[in-house]
Amino acid sequence: MDCKHSRSLTFQGVFRVHVEMLLSAQTFVGQVLVILVFVLSIGSLIIYFINSTDPFGSCSSYQDKTIPIDLTFNAFFSFYFGLRFLAADDKVKFWLEMNSIVDIFTIPPTFISYYLKSNWLGLRFLRALRLLELPQILQILRAIRTSNSVKFSKLLSIVLSTLFTAAGFIHLVENSGDPWLKGRNSQNISYFESIYLVMATTSTVGFGDVVAKTSLGRTFIMFFTLGSLVLFANCIPEMVELFGNKRKYTSSYEVVKGKKFIVVCGNITVDSVTAFLRNFLRHKAGEINTEIVFLGEVPPSLELETIFKCYMAYTTFVSGSALKWEDLRRVAVDSAEACLIIANPLCSDSHAEDTSNIMRVLSIKNYYPNTRVIIQILQSHNKVFLPKIPSWNWNTGDNIICFAELKLGFIAQGCLVPGLCTFLTSLFIEQNKKICPKEPWQKHFFSGLKNKILTQRLSDDFAGMSFPDVCRLCFVKMHLMLIAIEHKSVCHGYCGLILNPPAQVKLRKNTLGFFIAESAKDVKRAFFYCAVCHSDVYTPELIGKCSCKSKNPRHKTGTTVTVMRNSGREHSGPKTQDSSPATPMSMASNLSLTTRAFLYEMERESDHLDSSGMFHWCKATPLDKMILNRTEKSKHEFRNHIVACVFGDAHSTLMGLRNFVMPLRASSYTRQELKDIVFVGSLDYLQREWRFLRNFPQIYILPGSALYSGDLHAVNIEECSMCAVLSSPSKSSSSPTLVDMEPIMATLNIRSLRISCSAQTPSKPRCTRCFSDNPGKSKYRRIPILTELKNPSNMHFIEQLGGMEGDLSGMSLHLSTSFATGTVFSGSFLDSLLATAFYNYHVLELLQMLVTGGISSQLEQHLDKEKFCGPNDSYSTVSPGRMRCKLGLLALNQTILSDIQPRRTFGQIFCGSLDNLGVLCLGLYRMIDEEERNPEHKRGVYAGVEGAGHAQARGPKRRHSV
Repeated sequence: MDCKHSRSLTFQGVFRVHVEMLLSAQTFVGQVLVILVFVLSIGSLIIYFINSTDPFGSCSSYQDKTIPIDLTFNAFFSFYFGLRFLAADDKVKFWLEMNSIVDIFTIPPTFISYYLKSNWLGLRFLRALRLLELPQILQILRAIRTSNSVKFSKLLSIVLSTLFTAAGFIHLVENSGDPWLKGRNSQNISYFESIYLVMATTSTVGFGDVVAKTSLGRTFIMFFTLGSLVLFANCIPEMVELFGNKRKYTSSYEVVKGKKFIVVCGNITVDSVTAFLRNFLRHKAGEINTEIVFLGEVPPSLELETIFKCYMAYTTFVSGSALKWEDLRRVAVDSAEACLIIANPLCSDSHAEDTSNIMRVLSIKNYYPNTRVIIQILQSHNKVFLPKIPSWNWNTGDNIICFAELKLGFIAQGCLVPGLCTFLTSLFIEQNKKICPKEPWQKHFFSGLKNKILTQRLSDDFAGMSFPDVCRLCFVKMHLMLIAIEHKSVCHGYCGLILNPPAQVKLRKNTLGFFIAESAKDVKRAFFYCAVCHSDVYTPELIGKCSCKSKNPRHKTGTTVTVMRNSGREHSGPKTQDSSPATPMSMASNLSLTTRAFLYEMERESDHLDSSGMFHWCKATPLDKMILNRTEKSKHEFRNHIVACVFGDAHSTLMGLRNFVMPLRASSYTRQELKDIVFVGSLDYLQREWRFLRNFPQIYILPGSALYSGDLHAVNIEECSMCAVLSSPSKSSSSPTLVDMEPIMATLNIRSLRISCSAQTPSKPRCTRCFSDNPGKSKYRRIPILTELKNPSNMHFIEQLGGMEGDLSGMSLHLSTSFATGTVFSGSFLDSLLATAFYNYHVLELLQMLVTGGISSQLEQHLDKEKFCGPNDSYSTVSPGRMRCKLGLLALNQTILSDIQPRRTFGQIFCGSLDNLGVLCLGLYRMIDEEERNPEHKRGVYAGVEGAGHAQARGPKRRHSV
């Protein structure tokens, strides 16, 4: 018996599994059954509509052919009901399903009516609930494909099934009457009149011509009115919106002859669109003549729609994908000025984000090869795929903005030159808030934030002059700081940028100059300058277009380049370069007084550089030889080194530490100037990065964490020149605050370390960075630190650790004390570079050269791709790569600047260092306040001529040099 019972159970289980597979919507038979049940249910509902025209509960006639048809339908429903019951896992739950309830209340009345020869409609109106399966049927038939179509069909099915079911119930109770009155209060009402009553009730109009007379009907109307107000108030507007948006966002963009426009695609969200529009539309009102067409893969949200409505004069949204040629045709990519692709820097998978954007570029270039494309890339190793596209052309403006390369390059330069990342960032941020500084140092710092990098064709009167002469003339007569020019190399045959070229380089006609200035109006002076008319003019505002230029044909050849940044402000008045004591930042050319010694050193080290001559190189080093042991600290007594705190694990996305190391291993620095780099982090993560770092010298790894003080002491952090805390790789976090949790905690841990001043090294003058909490106690100093934040709003956590009084509370990161002193960096401003690259790609080229160690797009094209970053073959290939400027921080005392006299003002130091040393001073890095109010001896960054010119020189003076 047990064996037979077991076989019976086994047979039932197998049979149930087969029936379940048969009814599955994934199989062809299951899909046919689902469609057939739906069609027959609609047929049964139509028969109900026909029969409702007869008197309620009338006797049926054999001539009525609808009765056997409906009976056949219900026989099939009974068969399908049985199959569903057999396939159900939970038999009790099956009876409570909606489709089961519909079958229970509609199938038996049909058979009873046929047997009693009475056409009783009963609850057959419940067949209308089968309309809820309409979206599934349409999807099976592939009639709808988009998410909007599915959503619209769901809403439509809910509305129709609710109306038909409610009308059926009213039709039943009004024709039957109240049961306790035995139908004495019934009324003869048709199904159409029932629908009319339900619609009037839903709309809250109630004309009164058709009303419910039964108590059941009136009670139902009361509850239905409340429910319908909620249901239809949500469904109807959304249906209208979906129907309207289908036409609104699926139409083609109409190209107007003579009107410029660009196409923006990729990560189209509220945050990305807001940031892009803020940067793109930064010019004065009335100057924007370029429309922006956003190509989004999903319809915009209500918040995003509101943004588009606010900027409706400049923006248009089209729903579609850059991967489809049909959508590219609809946005007229072939007529666009450019196609800009926005990346999502906060995504959890950077590689997938880059890959999808590269596919968009490939689709656009295949559709129309001449389209100018500017793309944001998150990881630097993905850049190599874009130049391989046959129609990619750097010369026509195609450009790549690599977040990892620029972000880590900024941080690396901040490690070499404290405060430099703040100085460079301030040249690219737009500050529109009205600021009321409380302290004098804040006034000078905010004044420097007005300066931007601008480009302008230089006057032909500068042709034949050396760069130092032109730079000095622009500074003295025009109050402009010329830092670089575009120059065509005769030896190498490519046109590129040169920072602070030596006196041997002579300017040619129509030369493009790069300036640090406040507005485009100011840099126009360099184009209008006339050696005849303006030789005795020393007021910058008086230098304008003169009469002799309009008569002389040689002055008409110059053209103006589109300005990259326009601060929207003009100088408040004339500035003089020697109005008050100051301290400078500067750029120094390698071809100065130390040229011979440098060339000798360069020739001696030529075998330690890569083939381009741009970076120091060594043979691949095994990882195990560069791993430090915290118990053997005495073997590695690091001094004046760089500590980089890294957060990541075996599964984290690679951030590309190679981009951090390359600027620190630029060949413009001699071998003796290279600083040891020690990475502190998870070994599982760092060994994945090591294959990109193993060819750079003096790189060390300590397995550990910056959250543990013992690991920090193991790398001798108290003697480091800078500690960089890098943000953790991309992670999916529910809170924007938590993305910077680890860097903030590490910063708290590092700032809590107090080093006694007795541990001073020769590289740090005694007590220049020492302070004491209480007079009479021993002095100590803090470790220099640079923290990267992904979310700028998390700045207030870092600001609380600074302990400075007079901070501007509630302000943004770029107005904080931590940013002004160069201890915090955020790559959020890199979003603005997309608009920068569109308006003037030369400025982006300059920025890439400054922060990446000298690599530019022109140089990448010129170098042999297969030999790049390999060993060099000869000294001749190395020399041109090394003959470039370098960034540095020099004190005014005990350096090459000591002999410059007079030097009480920034203007005097600027001219003296440029004339005597070929050094170009960019700004100041000096004490932000008196010692009693600045116990930690914090230094602030003062960029540009105006901010530096008015700053008082107090304390040890230092400057940045290139």
